[in-house]
Amino acid sequence: AAERMRLAPIGALFAPLERAAQDAALALGKRVEFTAAGGENRLDVGVLSPLRQALMHVVRNAVAHGIEAPSERAVAGKPEAGRVELRVERRGDRLALACLDDGRGFDLEGVRRAAVERGVVGEAEARRLDDGQSLQLALHPGVSTSRSPSELSGRGVGLDVAREIAARLRGELSLRSEPGVGATVELCVPVTASSVTALVVEVGGARVALPLAAVRRAFRVAPHERSPAGGGELVLDGGEGVPFLRLGALLRRERPSGEQGRPCTALSLADGRGRVAVGVDRLLGVEDVLVRPLPPLTPRSPLVGGVSLDASGAPFLVLAPDGLAAAVRAGARTEEAPARRAPPPVLVIDDSLTTRMLEQSILESAGYDVDVATSGEEALAKALERRYGLFVVDVEMPGIDGFEFVARTRADPALRDIPSIMVTSRGSAQDRRRGEEAGARAYLVKSEFDQVQLLKTIRELVG
Repeated sequence: AAERMRLAPIGALFAPLERAAQDAALALGKRVEFTAAGGENRLDVGVLSPLRQALMHVVRNAVAHGIEAPSERAVAGKPEAGRVELRVERRGDRLALACLDDGRGFDLEGVRRAAVERGVVGEAEARRLDDGQSLQLALHPGVSTSRSPSELSGRGVGLDVAREIAARLRGELSLRSEPGVGATVELCVPVTASSVTALVVEVGGARVALPLAAVRRAFRVAPHERSPAGGGELVLDGGEGVPFLRLGALLRRERPSGEQGRPCTALSLADGRGRVAVGVDRLLGVEDVLVRPLPPLTPRSPLVGGVSLDASGAPFLVLAPDGLAAAVRAGARTEEAPARRAPPPVLVIDDSLTTRMLEQSILESAGYDVDVATSGEEALAKALERRYGLFVVDVEMPGIDGFEFVARTRADPALRDIPSIMVTSRGSAQDRRRGEEAGARAYLVKSEFDQVQLLKTIRELVG
């Protein structure tokens, strides 16, 4: 509850941004209509303040440089009032704030000329730049296409300030432009904590949430209403066939096969490419949830936007609508394809409970079947009972240490073909050499631990 009090709706920025757009238009003899969407997203007030400053520059820049004078718009067949639109949407653990206008677009020739005059690039180099590279020049300090500086334009500071603020927030700023049609300036920043209104559902016995704004409607689907199409299925959503996939299949929480033939609830989702539908077991209700990014060591997934806690403190996933829609389209094409061979089980050997749990969590999240052992002796006994594809071994353990364990497995005809990876706090050249001489296939130091490198090494050894 205390953390929620630190969050404020982004919609609080819309009124001052609209006022800034109207004031800029009035000063330049233009007319503009400002619209905004996504104000229900809530952010830490410490992030809202710099975002407000950045968006002020972006909106004024759209009016000053993008929106044409009424006479020019009439010649181009456009409405007298220009349109400036701010769209705010959650994308995984990031927030995208896009400012779109229906003006003339960026004057790329003017940008190149201004960049040459400011010494950003040479004249010969400027001629070789394509449109995308020329567009990036507009982000440099002092680069402006206005020939006469004023309070609103000509100083070349607007987009540069917005870029600096985005970088300070560990985000980025991007530009898109189409001559005569308009331009888009987008700030994308990571979210440390935010609040969204979400639809909470049950899938395979687990709670997950989807931002409510992405859900068009919910409807019941009987088995006979799911039609095969290509490698997946279609369902009718408002009379239109849309790709359908059970959410349990995407999250690897598939229901028992006997349950799959029963009716389910379908959620209709929409993105820029159209509509898709996902099947869930049950709707649990609508809640305002506090969303946090996944912990740093957690493998990233385009399906997941963050994590939240329920009233009892249990974590549950908050899904990313764009990633979910893309996965449904891909899964609907490939769901019935032959399943890949499951990777062989992995045995993690470490006397530290924390290290065992961390490594087990990382490997299981990546799809591996993991057993654990607290000593070399226990690991040897387990290796005789089950065929493993890999050993992940600590060095410093009571009794049989990691070097001896690897040497014994390499000497055993039944175990010699099973590769070993050493994960240890001992990083000296001598220890690395001992690991290599014992027969370890890789040697990773805990102080330099990188889960991406660990998973990459494991995939290279066992798939």
